[in-house]
Amino acid sequence: MALKNLHVPVVFDHEDFLVVHKPPDCAVTRNGDDEGLLARLRRQSAGSNLIPVHRLDKVTSGLWLLAKNTQAARDLTALFRERAVRKCYLALSDRKPHKKQGLIIGDMVRSRDGRWKICLSRTAPAVTRFISRSMAPCLRLFALFPETGKTHQIRVAMKCLGAPILGDPLYGHGSSQASSLTTPPDRTYLHAYALAFAHKGVPYAFIDPPRHGRLFLDPAFHNALQNFTALIHALYEST
Repeated sequence: MALKNLHVPVVFDHEDFLVVHKPPDCAVTRNGDDEGLLARLRRQSAGSNLIPVHRLDKVTSGLWLLAKNTQAARDLTALFRERAVRKCYLALSDRKPHKKQGLIIGDMVRSRDGRWKICLSRTAPAVTRFISRSMAPCLRLFALFPETGKTHQIRVAMKCLGAPILGDPLYGHGSSQASSLTTPPDRTYLHAYALAFAHKGVPYAFIDPPRHGRLFLDPAFHNALQNFTALIHALYEST
């Protein structure tokens, strides 16, 4: 997605931090002709020196948190490091998972092809809780709650389940992954849905429903999400 004329939606504007909606297929830093979302946001925020405090992959949409000053950056980064930030991601897959809910845990190591994979060892494991529900024939909705913040953690966890994220160009199966659907996926179906933390003793919680993607905008998705919203919130609060 080109950033030239893109206005980045602001979810919440605080004196110390900014929460925005990151569109899918937008690199955070410069990527070819695109200057990157961070540079675009700094201009949009009248030159504010915004500092990212966590990562979102280019293909991922949803909530992105940035600090407005160095002290806030230190404080918020520490919250992520200390696992004091609650996160929930939504994903779609057209593959049947090995299990429908539970815990995915294991060390992450690089394969020879450069991609990450999850191992049985647990020296410094990636930890992801998840639940899932059927959304439509050959399509399943997942809510994932990462307790750690490893590179590509959720994408690798879904691959480990035997249900790679629909449209994932790295851990999925490219356009052939849509063989059980009528049309190829129009995006990688991974979205940062919820984020909660405390700053200076004040609790903050944000929810950002998906805004892009044919299947994320389909009534079947909203019905599936509504059917287990209470369970998502219960697990979200417990992480």
